[in-house]
Amino acid sequence: MQVIMLEPDKAAYLKEIDNDLASMQEEVEGYIEIIYPFEDQYVGLVCNEEGKLNGLPLNRAIIDKDGEIIDVIAGKAFICDCSADELQSLNPELTEKYLKMFEHPVKFMLYNGKLITI
Repeated sequence: MQVIMLEPDKAAYLKEIDNDLASMQEEVEGYIEIIYPFEDQYVGLVCNEEGKLNGLPLNRAIIDKDGEIIDVIAGKAFICDCSADELQSLNPELTEKYLKMFEHPVKFMLYNGKLITI
C-alpha cells in the first residue's frame, strides 16, 4: 500500500510499504498505534505507541480546531486509509491534501511555558 510518511525534520513523502504488521512496525520503529486526529473520516495516523516514552525525536503536532497543540507525535509515522479491515492507500484527493498539509517539517520550542511549532 502507498502511505504518506512523516519523519522528524523531513517533508512528507509517499512510500510503498507491505500491508502487514511487521512492515508497519518496522516503519514506525516499534509497536503501532492508530489515531484519528483528522476531520476526514477513516484517515488514520499510524505512529509508534511508545515514541514519547522512548524519547524519539518530535515529529508533528496534532492541532485542534482552535489552533492549539493537543498532542505531539514522536518518531516516524505514516498516514493511510483505515476504513476497511486492512489498512489501505488513500484516494488521490486525500493523498494530495495530506501531502500538502505536512509538506514542511516543523520545529518545536517552548515559549512562555507553552510548546509551539515553527
